[in-house]
Amino acid sequence: MAYRNTVEFEVTGDYALFSDPVLRVGGEKCSMQVPTYEALKGILSSVYWKPTIIWIIDAVRVMNPIQTEVKGVRPIHYGDKGNDLSYYTYLKDCRYQVRAHFEWNENRPELAGDRNENKHHNIAKRMIERGGRRDVFLGVRECQGYVSPCAFGEGESFYDGTPELAFGLTYHGVTYADEAYSPETAGKMTVRFWYPVMRRGVIEFARPEDCPVARPVREMACKSFGEAFGNFSGANEKEAE
Repeated sequence: MAYRNTVEFEVTGDYALFSDPVLRVGGEKCSMQVPTYEALKGILSSVYWKPTIIWIIDAVRVMNPIQTEVKGVRPIHYGDKGNDLSYYTYLKDCRYQVRAHFEWNENRPELAGDRNENKHHNIAKRMIERGGRRDVFLGVRECQGYVSPCAFGEGESFYDGTPELAFGLTYHGVTYADEAYSPETAGKMTVRFWYPVMRRGVIEFARPEDCPVARPVREMACKSFGEAFGNFSGANEKEAE
């Protein structure tokens, strides 16, 4: 489904590491086979983000075959300056098409004056054309990514001939307090899981509130934005910029 404020882009990179958050604290990391909702949302937030909006990832299309490569790395210990040899399993030769749209963040009524759909949509499209406002990473800092405009569905995917491929219970993303969508997620950090299925190369993402498994992690306060707090001037940003 295409929304009025839909954006479509392609992201590429030599390597990617979309790891489960449980594995990020240390040890030997292994990438999931496909990018997570949260990773793609982070990529789009690097391209263009404002606290007024929430990016919703609608679908991803896997263009290249899923391949992995193991590398030996020496991550620094969290508690001291030492390090151990670890083996990280990366995805290689990554290329994905992404379709997404944005919605207003109803948790931020103080930014209601910045809810100009045309402004945010046009700026987002221009930022995609320019490769983003900030550096793009595919899961982790060492995996540089590159963004460019595309028409979702154009070109040939390696999985066009694969009717269906299921990945089991998989990490979907994190709901922070400032993007809470229900009384259960208000004032908390909540981790979501779901069951992705790729059909002919395309994964249609469940919305955060539709994920079958959600677990609160800890209490979290919602940060306030606005000119009164000295941390937001976006309401004065012109559409033409």
